Amino acid sequence: MPPADRKNPGEATGSMDAFVVGLVGMGDMGKMYARRLSEAGWRVNACDKEEKFQSLVEEFSSRKQVSIYPNGHLVSRASDYIIYNVEAASIDKVVEQYGPSTKQGAIVGGQTSCKAPEIAAFEKHLPADVDIVSCHSLHGPNVDPKGQPLVLIQHRASNESFRKVEQVLSCLGSKHVYLSAAKHDRITADTQAVTHAAFLSMGKAWHANEQFPWEIARYVGGIENVKINLTLRIYSQKWHVYAGLAILNPYAKEQIRQYANSVTDLFKLMLGGHREELERRIKKAGEAVFGTQTWDHDQLLKDEVLDRFSLGKKPGQPTPNNHLSLLAMVDCWSALGIVPYDHMICSTPLFKLWLGVTEYLFRKPALLNDVIRIAVDDNTFRSDDLEFTFAARGWAECVNFGDFESYRDRFESTQRFFEPRFAEATKVGNQMMKTILENTTDE
Repeated sequence: MPPADRKNPGEATGSMDAFVVGLVGMGDMGKMYARRLSEAGWRVNACDKEEKFQSLVEEFSSRKQVSIYPNGHLVSRASDYIIYNVEAASIDKVVEQYGPSTKQGAIVGGQTSCKAPEIAAFEKHLPADVDIVSCHSLHGPNVDPKGQPLVLIQHRASNESFRKVEQVLSCLGSKHVYLSAAKHDRITADTQAVTHAAFLSMGKAWHANEQFPWEIARYVGGIENVKINLTLRIYSQKWHVYAGLAILNPYAKEQIRQYANSVTDLFKLMLGGHREELERRIKKAGEAVFGTQTWDHDQLLKDEVLDRFSLGKKPGQPTPNNHLSLLAMVDCWSALGIVPYDHMICSTPLFKLWLGVTEYLFRKPALLNDVIRIAVDDNTFRSDDLEFTFAARGWAECVNFGDFESYRDRFESTQRFFEPRFAEATKVGNQMMKTILENTTDE
């Protein structure tokens, strides 16, 4: 479809025929944007590190709307809306390098998951005549963006510039969410940082015990499938996606520290056999998080759906599980005063599924009571829970110290352990997410 034929309710005034989008950074998300925008008829200039120039030229040779350049200077000089798709930890250095070359009167934004350092870099290094409109697609590169949240941040820009960005990005079919940079970081900390910490801790615990959980009967079936598939999904991605959000987001450290504290406190109550105190604490947390819910909507996750997405063979009888990771999540939300349903408009597919898993447990009083009983009386998961507690505390300490290299080492060592099953897990996980999210898009 040629640019002149595009129609959009928020269409900018004046012709957009010659409008060019620039992409600095061609990782997975950058490539997804290049493909989607060019397929919609937009001209795209793109670059990555200079050593990747030739391979990118070859990869996008069949896409006549995409021009690959050796560096960000050339992209910035020739583009009307430049999007930086780089690691949050590198944003300042990259903008410092290429920002001064920005075309006069252009619009600049970023796709990082943490906006505080991104906006600071833009304000510090961009020319004063450049408008700033940032964005953040709240999903991974392999998820269909249609209907998913797309945050738009009109930080330093005219309404005309903002309408142009909206018109360009409308081809993604995403649901536009309008936030400030600070509000974005607060919500992503509430929804993503702790969710990632939980799955990273599960993976690290299984790795420490040298367990492939789909080969163990107690980890197959029902919500265990969600835990396994999403853990492997996270570890199959690039480490910096999660490190940047956790370490650079000004709100995330508190969230991740609280999750580790919740895991530790609950595990101690289990070990000490303090059933009444454990029950009291869990149900108080459940009331704080779920008490305002009328449950007039269908359950986000159901057994018949979950059981279809297993990497292993489901046993005849489910093995008891104390679900420490879920109990700690609700305890953490309660301690932080977070009501997760307040953020559904900005929820990632991963967060929706994790909320669905916790809801699944707390909507069933008999199941919750059984989980509390198992937590005290059944020792089956003690070694797993011990490693999970170590892992949660380890991630929290790593984030608190702001140590990117330690984060990378922790992540990549476990990534290597699970790598042989990534292809199968990604396939099953994509099917699971597609099926479940189709039923929750309007929640």
